[in-house]
Amino acid sequence: MSAAAYSEVLVVLTVAPALEEPLIDWLLARPESSGFTSSQAFGHSARNEHLSPREQVTGRQRRTQFQVVMQDSQLGAFLADARRTFAGADLHYWVLPVIAEGRLST
Repeated sequence: MSAAAYSEVLVVLTVAPALEEPLIDWLLARPESSGFTSSQAFGHSARNEHLSPREQVTGRQRRTQFQVVMQDSQLGAFLADARRTFAGADLHYWVLPVIAEGRLST
């Protein structure tokens, strides 16, 4: 089944720690995100031109990862505004279909 068959998507964003607070503020102001999750992560890549010498030695770069569930129909506007707001920033994203979502408690 294609992602278009699902009405919700999970947008995962990863940023350098310096962008963590600006991205939190931006996400809190977005109408698509009624809430989101953030966590500390490490990025690993064979490309090391953007890594500090320490990061090159350790083979990892500190990142903050955000996960936002939204309606598929809202994705285009969300990404367009992210491109405008964070133009040139070290922000990586990917989008996944949400098969099911809810709360276990009543």
